[in-house]
Amino acid sequence: MKYKDFIGSVALSETDGVFFGKTEGIDGLVNFEGENVAELTDAFHEAVDDYLEYCKEEGIEPHKSYSGSLNVRLSPDVHSRVAYLAKQAGMSINSFIRTAVEKQIAAML
Repeated sequence: MKYKDFIGSVALSETDGVFFGKTEGIDGLVNFEGENVAELTDAFHEAVDDYLEYCKEEGIEPHKSYSGSLNVRLSPDVHSRVAYLAKQAGMSINSFIRTAVEKQIAAML
């Protein structure tokens, strides 16, 4: 689910007969639930709106902060190809991967 630049994960509790989820990409825990898609969507929107109001009142940055450091696991074959292509382009492996990720993000937006 998406709303105001937030993503909500969704799962089903067969025992309770409800859909439930949590807001991803934040430093807190914001849950929501509903018995059908419409209720779940409304609950997610309300949860995000309430969370944003809380952040505003408390002077908190709503989105989770990230360090900018990321470890990526690749197969040895892919790692070898990345190293070769990076060298060929006159770049470090880190720069090559950063550029590839940035291009993929731009293509998806």
